[in-house]
Amino acid sequence: MQVPAYYADTYEEQALTQVTAVGERDGAPWVAVEHCLFHPQGGGQPADRGWIDGHEIAPVRDQGLGLVVAVASGETALPVFSVGQPVKVRIDLPLRIAHAALHTAGHLIEAAGRAQGWVLAASNHFPGQARIEFTAPRPDARLETPEGREEATEALRTQVADAIAQDLPVTWANDAEGRRIVHLAHLHSAPCGGTHVRSLGDLAGIVLPTLKVKKGRIRLSYSAAHRER
Repeated sequence: MQVPAYYADTYEEQALTQVTAVGERDGAPWVAVEHCLFHPQGGGQPADRGWIDGHEIAPVRDQGLGLVVAVASGETALPVFSVGQPVKVRIDLPLRIAHAALHTAGHLIEAAGRAQGWVLAASNHFPGQARIEFTAPRPDARLETPEGREEATEALRTQVADAIAQDLPVTWANDAEGRRIVHLAHLHSAPCGGTHVRSLGDLAGIVLPTLKVKKGRIRLSYSAAHRER
């Protein structure tokens, strides 16, 4: 059994747990722990950086096993672990909350775009690459000129800033089908496997350059950070 602790508390930095499974992946050993702090790459979000008993690892989701397994990060192999062995796990918390801030900001920008009548087409929450793409079911004359695109972007900036100023809560719950649904208060709900901040007031430094339109898609690049704790 493995508990995805990264869902329960984005800010949990370390824990004592035990090894729940071991094996090999592509000829290299892996280990899975019961209380799993390590978020694997997925849903447009990068993987965490972590350590097990001081050994740096990279988390990978094994779809066949239904587990997040830890493999060696870099050239140094993992030591031999045994099932039931007590271990100390830790994540790079500043990196985690940076990822969580970008992911939550992406949901917030998506909510603002939907309020404009646009439909989500794609998203990426990686640092330096973060963007949200939409399609517009109905023609939007503002998008045809540079001035109009800046006007539309400014409307989004205002919506995003207002939501952050209200410090709306960010919560999640499983639906009837077992999917994890993330909620930004009344603004937005969506299935999501990423990590998120506690409330929108945790977001800072959101930058939304003027949107671009390319091949029928509205693209919003963005950057965001976590407020100082």
